[in-house]
Amino acid sequence: MAEYGHHTEEPTVYGLIAEFDDSDNLLHAAEAAYKAGYRTMDAYSPLPIHGLSEAIGFKKTYVSLITLIGGITGAATGFGMQYFASVIHYDYDIGGKPFNSWPSFMPITFELAILFGAFAALGSMLALNGLPRHHHPVFNAKRFERASSDGFFLCIESEDLQYDTEATKKFLEEQGPVEVSEVLDD
Repeated sequence: MAEYGHHTEEPTVYGLIAEFDDSDNLLHAAEAAYKAGYRTMDAYSPLPIHGLSEAIGFKKTYVSLITLIGGITGAATGFGMQYFASVIHYDYDIGGKPFNSWPSFMPITFELAILFGAFAALGSMLALNGLPRHHHPVFNAKRFERASSDGFFLCIESEDLQYDTEATKKFLEEQGPVEVSEVLDD
């Protein structure tokens, strides 16, 4: 029987991570990995590397579309609330102006479009990135703390359809890394 607060299971393997000494080697390794058929991988670098996201097969996200839908929803909500209040619910004649005086509705319509769009952008970014996530398995990798200062890493995840521990390790070692190590998911 397990004691309270202790795991009895063995940690699973998240993937293999290779550390490279510079950005060019990381970029070439990422391109080679994609060309070799690996699709579930990620690269970590302390600075942006032009072409790296394309090299690992980064796909377009739907954050912009969700933000647009949120903005349109906000605009429709803002206009609809004002229309309902001025035309249907409380149609009060002020100086002979039309009940549907849409130019006066624009400031609130615009503000709610921005508000709903911002909430949609934030919510979709968090949801699509799987956040909040308090601990990611790559933080268990040896020397990974260097990813924020001078380390360049390529991690091929075990969920990849082509992943085989020995073959993937051999492939990564052929790319000329400083070190290849296993990442445990605990």
